[in-house]
Amino acid sequence: MEEEKRALPQSLIETVNQIASISDYRCTVKKQYCNLARKLKLLTPMFEEIRDSKEDIPEETVRALVSLKEALGSAKELLRFGSEGSKIYVAIEREKIMNKYHEVTAQLERALCGISYESLDISDEVKEQVELVLSQFRRAKGRVDTPDVELYEDLLSLYNKNNDSADPTVLRRLSEKLQLTGIGDLTQESLALHEMVAATGGDPEEVIEKMSMLLKQIKDFVQTENPNMEGPARENDVPLGGGVLVSPGGNHKAPVIPDDFRCPISLELMKDPVIVSTGQTYERSCIEKWLEAGHGTCPKTQQALTNTFLTPNYVLRSLIAQWCEANGIEPPKRPSSSRANVSTSACSPAERTKIQILLQKLTSGSPEDQRSAAGEIRLLAKRNADNRVAIAEAGAIPLLVGLLFTPDSRTQEHAVTALLNLSICEDNKGSIIAAGAVPGIVHVLKKGGMEARENAAATLFSLSVVDENKVTIGCFGAIPPLATLLSEGTQRGKKDAATALFNLCIFQGNKGRAVRAGVVPTLMRLLTEPGGGMVDEALAILAILSSHPEGKAAIGAAEAVPVLVEVIGNGSPRNRENAAAVLVHLCSGDQNHLAEAQELGVMGPLVDLAQNGTERGKRKAQHLLERMSRFMEQQKQAQAQTESQPQSQTQQPQPSYSLGNLADT
Repeated sequence: MEEEKRALPQSLIETVNQIASISDYRCTVKKQYCNLARKLKLLTPMFEEIRDSKEDIPEETVRALVSLKEALGSAKELLRFGSEGSKIYVAIEREKIMNKYHEVTAQLERALCGISYESLDISDEVKEQVELVLSQFRRAKGRVDTPDVELYEDLLSLYNKNNDSADPTVLRRLSEKLQLTGIGDLTQESLALHEMVAATGGDPEEVIEKMSMLLKQIKDFVQTENPNMEGPARENDVPLGGGVLVSPGGNHKAPVIPDDFRCPISLELMKDPVIVSTGQTYERSCIEKWLEAGHGTCPKTQQALTNTFLTPNYVLRSLIAQWCEANGIEPPKRPSSSRANVSTSACSPAERTKIQILLQKLTSGSPEDQRSAAGEIRLLAKRNADNRVAIAEAGAIPLLVGLLFTPDSRTQEHAVTALLNLSICEDNKGSIIAAGAVPGIVHVLKKGGMEARENAAATLFSLSVVDENKVTIGCFGAIPPLATLLSEGTQRGKKDAATALFNLCIFQGNKGRAVRAGVVPTLMRLLTEPGGGMVDEALAILAILSSHPEGKAAIGAAEAVPVLVEVIGNGSPRNRENAAAVLVHLCSGDQNHLAEAQELGVMGPLVDLAQNGTERGKRKAQHLLERMSRFMEQQKQAQAQTESQPQSQTQQPQPSYSLGNLADT
């Protein structure tokens, strides 16, 4: 039974992985099914942390996870049919299909609501991610998406007519909308209908017979329009009208929306993207609702927002429109019909000429010319947004990247600082990464002068605002030299390194890298350094690392509990909150840390934090107080049992536990 409990999280992970492998949903349900699959994939980190936890899973939680497993199984079957089932059936019976979809999502919501997350040894970030999934399920309740009325009416018009009266215009629309334009598509649809016949025991219902007749009409039309189309045995791509190519499998795939074009809150294509103070982009209506609900943090990174200004992301809006047009999708309606090309700089011709002259110097073989040109570009990029756009448009980024490995330290410093200034423009971030800048920036971080190293760290922070860049930067070995700068740098260097490390460690895979780079001992030293001025940054990073098993172990080994108790008692509101967050993770499954904190007098400060702290601080303090209470009760019970044993008992004495003498402390 115990083995089954431990195997349960892994089976949940495998089910979600199977769901993630399903693709190519039928066009009539594509939006809903893609959204459902994405939401379910967000649950994987929770299952992984439950699997890796050393704490026992409570029986009530096991039952809830079993219910969730059943719900995921239902979702998997639903999604598989949406990918492999008959396209005609899914379109005609869309209402029935969508009713089933809502039943499954309701089942998933009930299962997720039944889990006691406080009883699980999982990080706050994961809890908040699950809460986001739950809120999306709740928002989707009762939401009715408008079906393609024209498609449905076209299907019905043929469904109830003979072959002779079929309108070619209607058949063309159906073949295109249902993506039945190649012999492979038609063959797969025929097989899907045959499977439905087999499921009825060989006695097909009238609806299946009618769908088979409808498929024959579409097939006849497609073959008439494309007389040279060969049978399914053909190995090469089949050219269709308009020069479109269908792969050997015959699947004419609908484009997948890039993740960067989706709002992190709604997971839908953004219509009016705006940037918040952390650099993340959201759909305006979604982030406005988030802010109106009283939240003061960035939903994606959980960083505190320094202000509530929403800056329109014109560059991303333009990219979304271009992508839609390139893929034959109607661009989302925007607040304004004007399409100012904001990625084009307003620099004058004279300024552009100056930039071109500087670029020519960058490509010259003269070290002096390269040094002076890189320095001037550095200053120009710092001056204003128009310059940053114009410099990037002129092709400066690859040239600056090439100078990161120059032996001339001053040129190297100018180049990395110019890239830092250019990265302020959101559109330039992608261009810098695409130019292969990360290895060069890491090289400067390791080998450059102190100012160059500081600016390299700041550049990595700026680039890591984009989530996918966090992965790239971590993979190229940036974290060890950032850890070194955090330990050995100037005050400014330490700040730059800390902000970069904090941002990078939001990605789970970078947390282990940071711990293995020796960040934890450095952070503990910064916490206790008199007048060091790094307490805020150190605690913020420790709070993120403590949610990782390696981070938790390293912080525990660094004897952090006395320092954390001191901060909970006397620190700033934000530092008290982070110190409590670290202590929650340390005490999860480790009674030694609980006992140590109790001996150090943490109860009083925790009570005060639970009453007067930040909202997150109150939650952490309450969680710790509950654990302390359970721990003390266990110790009292153990002591009472010991005292109740007869003094003359001759059996072998029970082994004493190291925490038994702490029952009354």
